[in-house]
Amino acid sequence: MATVGFIGLGIMGRPMLKNLLKAGHTVIAFDCNPAALDECVAAGALRGASNSDIGARTDMIVTMLPDGPQVEAAVLGAGGVLEGAKAGTLIIDMSSINPLVSQQVAMACAAKGVDFIDAPVSGGEPKAIDGTLAIMVGGSETAFQKAEPLLKLMGSSALLTGPVGAGNTTKLANQIMVACNIAAMSEALVLTTRCGLDPEVVFNAVKGGLAGSTVLNAKAPMLIARNFKAGFKIKLHQKDLRNALQTAEANNVVLPLTALVQQMLSSLMADGKGDLDHSAIATVIEGLSHTEVKKPS
Repeated sequence: MATVGFIGLGIMGRPMLKNLLKAGHTVIAFDCNPAALDECVAAGALRGASNSDIGARTDMIVTMLPDGPQVEAAVLGAGGVLEGAKAGTLIIDMSSINPLVSQQVAMACAAKGVDFIDAPVSGGEPKAIDGTLAIMVGGSETAFQKAEPLLKLMGSSALLTGPVGAGNTTKLANQIMVACNIAAMSEALVLTTRCGLDPEVVFNAVKGGLAGSTVLNAKAPMLIARNFKAGFKIKLHQKDLRNALQTAEANNVVLPLTALVQQMLSSLMADGKGDLDHSAIATVIEGLSHTEVKKPS
């Protein structure tokens, strides 16, 4: 069993860390949120004093942070991992960030003899809890092989997709498909509700056909139940689509559907709904149509 550092104890990081503990690993944790750190220490983790302390005490470190600036600060900034890390350390960044930032951080790590891979995940809080995340990895084959046993304690699949940055590029593709799928589902269920149908019956009728998907199975029941408790927050999906659009612009790619859904997410952010589950994309369609998805009265 390895001693693993873990930085970033948010809605995803906490259950991921707990799965490492269940597997028997010693985990040294750090987060700027004292309550989150206390919860993980109570679950059996050791308390880290800082990002650099994690770097000094472990040679395999997982980071699970909101966005690129936080990853840069935690790894490269004052008091960051690289201040304490020794050559040969492996940083596994499981955050969803801009691929260019992943490459920049990897270059800075390489200058100190530290390996870095980007390994963002898909599946939200439920799959983080049960350890069945889909993990998309960018990095060298050697670094991936070193990380793979650890990754498979947190996910049901871990696939090397290319060099550093490829993991986050793949995650952006995933987030585009998820967001557009939720928006299409929303339009479909608003339409059928307005036409007098029971949205639950419609969902059950289509889920076994070509329109069926993991997204539909997870999000349609939430929408019908009016349950927008976050498994994946609006504000995080907005961040992911922003990174997708920036990456597309840098590569001369047009993403019209992504841009449209991003406007829906921005509208929800402006309404103070950034902490709701991304299934709340449907509320934008409902508002425009003056129709709430619900069972007929």
